[in-house]
Amino acid sequence: MNKYIKIFLILVLVSLLFLVRSFSAELFYDPLIEYFKNDYLYTKMPEIDLWLLMIDMLYRFVINSLITVGIIWVLFERIDYVKFSGFFLMASFMFLIIVFVLLLRDQFETGYLLPFYIRRFIIHPLFLLILLPAFYFQKLSNR
Repeated sequence: MNKYIKIFLILVLVSLLFLVRSFSAELFYDPLIEYFKNDYLYTKMPEIDLWLLMIDMLYRFVINSLITVGIIWVLFERIDYVKFSGFFLMASFMFLIIVFVLLLRDQFETGYLLPFYIRRFIIHPLFLLILLPAFYFQKLSNR
């Protein structure tokens, strides 16, 4: 792929990540955003529609994952990296959403940090920051 096309596609995909983040309040149901912004240590948890929250978290995770896989494809152009990323993202979502729902059903009685960071990994493309250096290191070690 041409170098300039790669740069253009990466800029478009990263811009899409920024757009998802900037319009998240309008696109997704997440009452925990306001809860964690305020004095969550001293206030009660808001009423949460658990199914709607899980579906919207899945929707957001899928959007971020597709963009992440697109970035990995444009940068490395290797189908095995794309397959691994897809399976890794799918498995991590399944694990994280189960833990998050269990913590949410307990009303965060065990603490607030673990559910806060699990939610972060679900709704933000943090796995991109993990996968890119790993694939780059793999590419360098194969030379």
